[in-house]
Amino acid sequence: MADALLGAARGLRRQFHAALEPAGLSPHHARALRVIAHAGHAGHAGDHGPADSSAEGVRISELAAALRIAPRSATEVVDGLVDRGLAQRRADPADRRAVVVVLTEGGREAVAHAERARARAASELFGTLTDDERASLTALLRRLTP
Repeated sequence: MADALLGAARGLRRQFHAALEPAGLSPHHARALRVIAHAGHAGHAGDHGPADSSAEGVRISELAAALRIAPRSATEVVDGLVDRGLAQRRADPADRRAVVVVLTEGGREAVAHAERARARAASELFGTLTDDERASLTALLRRLTP
């Protein structure tokens, strides 16, 4: 059972990666963009649609925690996004000494592309299941997710 679950997850990851490639996005950049897009929303990153341009942004330490990576690694991810024009650093409105990362228009477009790619990959993988099977699988996986 574990092998089957891991195999399905690997298949989904491969399809997602292939769907991101035409836009020049890596999965870790797509995840970072998604976290930044959802900054300022209630709940966990990824639970809601992309944030609008008025989002306050996310501190690098928060991004690192959300991505489960070291802050130094998160800085490198942000540097890559900034270099590509997908994000920018701004003074934190709550603490002018601190910096937050916000999406640019190009970053918002990249998030939308990544969300479509993710949906296509999931649709391809789970498309062989009936609606009832998808609902059952979703319920079972939610019970296993802490």
